[in-house]
Amino acid sequence: MKVGVISDTHGLLRPEALAALEGCEQIIHAGDIGSPDILERLAAIAALRVVRGNNDLAAGWAGQLADCLQFDLCGWQVLLVHDIADVPVSLDPGVRVVITGHSHKPGVEWRGERLYLNPGSAGRRRFKLPVTLALLEVRADGIKPRIVHLLESPPDGVIGSA
Repeated sequence: MKVGVISDTHGLLRPEALAALEGCEQIIHAGDIGSPDILERLAAIAALRVVRGNNDLAAGWAGQLADCLQFDLCGWQVLLVHDIADVPVSLDPGVRVVITGHSHKPGVEWRGERLYLNPGSAGRRRFKLPVTLALLEVRADGIKPRIVHLLESPPDGVIGSA
């Protein structure tokens, strides 16, 4: 199963992100969505799982969104939260994948048998950080994460948003 993982769109859903998510059977958004339109457009592509981020807290439309979700993905227990600081210290031992956003820094890290994934930010560029999302190939016997760069890196010395 192909799963798209996106975060920190902050109201901007780039055409490059939509293209990268084509063919996904599920999409996971790790918060800081920015507007309900983002969720509608993602849900038109595939089944959607979402948590709200710290920047969504004041938005009335985001009130019904969870702060934390735990769900099964082809036999893999997934914990989805916006900020890694909100991952419980005593994590359920059955959780094999932890997905977070917030930092805008993409990362794939295996800690023993557990995958920690941050897809980075697919929204406005922040400083010199890349604009990314992640794709997962998920099977009952394995999971393969991949970070997808949506834009070229900014030239040296350029700081701002694209």
